[in-house]
Amino acid sequence: MAKRKRKPSRPRAVPSIGGGGFTQKLQELQQQMIDTQAALAEEVVEASAGGGVVTVQMTGQQKLTAITIDPEVVDPDDVEMLQDLILAAVNEAIEKSQNLASERLEGLTGGLNLPGLF
Repeated sequence: MAKRKRKPSRPRAVPSIGGGGFTQKLQELQQQMIDTQAALAEEVVEASAGGGVVTVQMTGQQKLTAITIDPEVVDPDDVEMLQDLILAAVNEAIEKSQNLASERLEGLTGGLNLPGLF
């Protein structure tokens, strides 16, 4: 059998990532992320423990902004209970704040879970 000569292969054209408005869309997404992060800094969630005797407020960026403690719950003989109430309220506020950030950013990320995004 005779061997056929093969034509030299031509390099295939690689689609340009920068074309078709991709860069512009990426810049728009980046600006939306910046705007969303700024909005999250202004939004506040509130959580409480012990039936409302300890209340904390936190921004959507997990910055604790306020702790309110009912004076009646302050017992010098049971500081541990107060500490537990504060921890419970803070942890609930962190969870609420993270959920808020997740909800706001979900529309921008198309539902992708991108760690460290906020």
